[in-house]
Amino acid sequence: MTFVELKNHPVWRDLTEVLENIDANALVKEHLELCNHKVCGYWDENDNYYEEIILPNNLGTELISSSIGVNRKQKFIQLKFFLKNPNHNYLNIGELNLIYNENLEFINENWSLDVDFLEN
Repeated sequence: MTFVELKNHPVWRDLTEVLENIDANALVKEHLELCNHKVCGYWDENDNYYEEIILPNNLGTELISSSIGVNRKQKFIQLKFFLKNPNHNYLNIGELNLIYNENLEFINENWSLDVDFLEN
């Protein structure tokens, strides 16, 4: 059996370069604009259903992680953001995960929102 030591492998340098050259802020801004700052069909952690949640138009975002994934069928990039409400000292009100294919075409999203805070 052959073992590859990834610690010093050039793949890490290449992956880091790819992730550093993606304009994550532009991607999340574009996504929020395309969805008109609305989340439709949201289920919270208590299994409550919200037909539509309207987010602040001036919502702040902060990239908290980025990763590249590979499975048998596709390669993808995942970007994870904190969502921050500028009307409340940029308090964190949730998270948004955006997933893109290797051509940076949108694949999927995953929202985690503090619905109680948004309703106040």
